[in-house]
This record gives sequence, C-alpha cells and structure tokens, in this order.
Amino acid sequence: MADNFKKSYKFALITSLYITISLTLIMSVFLYFFSEITFWVLISIAISIYVAVFFIIQYRTEKFIYTRVKKIYDEVELLDSETVGETPVTTNMDTLILEVEKFAKNRKTEIESLKVREAYRKEFIGNVSHELKTPLFTVQGYILTLLDGAMEDPVIREKYLNRAAKGVERLIYIVKDLDMITKLEAGDLNLNYTNFDIVELVQSVFDLYEMKASQKNIVLTFDMKYLEPVIVHADKEKIQQVLSNLVVNSIKYGKEDGTTEVSIENLIRNKVIVRVTDNGEGIAQGHIPRLFERFYRVNKSGSRKEGGSGLGLAIVKHIIEAHHERIYVESDYRVGSEFSFTLERVKQFPVVDISTKTP
Repeated sequence: MADNFKKSYKFALITSLYITISLTLIMSVFLYFFSEITFWVLISIAISIYVAVFFIIQYRTEKFIYTRVKKIYDEVELLDSETVGETPVTTNMDTLILEVEKFAKNRKTEIESLKVREAYRKEFIGNVSHELKTPLFTVQGYILTLLDGAMEDPVIREKYLNRAAKGVERLIYIVKDLDMITKLEAGDLNLNYTNFDIVELVQSVFDLYEMKASQKNIVLTFDMKYLEPVIVHADKEKIQQVLSNLVVNSIKYGKEDGTTEVSIENLIRNKVIVRVTDNGEGIAQGHIPRLFERFYRVNKSGSRKEGGSGLGLAIVKHIIEAHHERIYVESDYRVGSEFSFTLERVKQFPVVDISTKTP
C-alpha cells in the first residue's frame, strides 16, 4: 500500500500535521478555561481537524498545480486538453516530467519527418519542372523556327515537325506515368487479378523489345528452358508493365554485346521470385537506397539522353507493393544488376489421362 501512496501527498500530510497541532493547542487552551474536556474528546477533535485539513490542502494543491500545468501544456501544444481531461489529475512531478519528455520526443520525431518530406517535396518539384521543361522547350523551339519562315522548305518542315512530335510524345509519356504513379500512391488503381503463365508473359515482353535490344546487340534470354508453364495470380497487365520497365532499363543501361536474363524460381508458401539480371554498368551502393524514388537518376546526364520519364522504377515498386509483394535489387558497379520481385504462385495439379486406364 505504501508503494501506491502518492509522493505528492507528503506536502499535504506535513502541512496538515502542523495546522492540526496548532489548532488543537489553541482549542485546548480555550476549552480549558471555559469548559471541561476529556482526553478522548480532544483526540477526536484532533483527528477530525487533521482529516479535514488534509483533504482541503490536497485538493487545493492538485487544483493549483493542475490548472497551471495544463495551461502550459495547452500553450505549447504538447498535450491535448481533451487527453488531459480524460486521465486522472496528478501532481506527481516525476510523472509530469515523463509525460512532457514523451510528448516532446514524439513532437521532435514529427518535426524531423516533416523536414524530410519538405526536402523531398522540393526535390520532386524541381525534378518535375526539369523533366517537363526539356521537351516543352524543344517543341517550342521547332515550332517557332517553322513560324519564322522555315515552314516554306518542305524538307526542314517535315524534319522539324517529326522532332516536335517526338517531344510531344515524351510529354505524353511523362504525364501518363505521373498519372499512373499518383493513382498507385492514392490507392485508386484497382488491380484485375487473373491466373496466367508468367513464362509466356516474359516471352511476350522479350518479343516486344527484341529490336530495341538488337540495336546494342543485347541478347534477351531465360536462364533455362521452361518446359512447363508457371501460373501466377496477379494483374497481368500491370505485371507486364513491371517486366517491360525492368527489361527496358536493362537494355538502356546494358553494355554492347551483353545479355538480359530472366529466371523464375519457386519459393516457400506458394511464391515465385522473378529475377531480371543484366551484365551492364551496374549501380554504386550509394544510389541503391534512393533507386525507387520518383525522378531519381543515377547518371542524370546519361539517363536523360536515353529518354524515359524517370518514373519507371517508382511505378514498378508501387505495382509490386500494391500486390502485397516485395521487390529487391542487387548490383555491383561495373559488373551488373539484378532486380527481382515475388508473386503468388497458383498450385498446379498433375493432369491424368483417364483414357489410358483399363477398367
């Protein structure tokens, strides 16, 4: 019981004791001259005065400290006034100090988080501005040149209009990717889950970018020959976009006469992992933590020459996480990179040909 006794009562106990002794002595002297009083009556009066004074002082002390401490909390916004009102009032300074330290620590964490977000926001706005500015100025330059008189020359007109069209295509590409990643982050993009063969899907992506790879003499290949289909449960269109972005990146940053290899491996708990490996220039370890940020580029000058919106890997990450799966990256600088992601595998049952069975 002594452990549960509040330390803040010590002040009230001692003060009550002093007041009780003083009042008892005064009352004893007064009653001694005007009436007879017994010992037990005197004790009863002393106890009554002590209890009354104790509760009065304790209540007044808690009320006094509570109102002032609460006012301080409200002013500095460390505590919500509703939260204070719901909890029992305490005048224990140790408890108050712990609460203040706790809320101060939480507030410090919030402030640091806001600073990080603000820095990220500024960088993001700067990147968006730069990505949009380049094709916009390109298109504007070609159109103004045509308006200034170059339109009269059919060769220059066709040449500049084609270049302006490419700039517009780049703008549309960036805007579409921005719209996609905004929907993914907001959770507004619904996934259409189906069962499909991931091996077949990878092959279709290879066929789609075979000509692009041949320009750098890069071979698109599997790690082995897959004789049986590997059925997964996911949004086929979105997973095709993931594979397309990863394969295009491997071609873009791959070296001449290189390879882009895709492997599909079984994991535990009905999972498969799809690996996209290249032997390109690789990524320095310092860039890997920020690799999936929007518009983050490892080699800014070289990346922009290659084209793209700078949102490919960010979209890949959001699509995979929307499937409640994980994406990984491993890379050795000047050796190559490997991007891998998991998918849910559909359990397949062996097909039995009943026509060959004898009755």
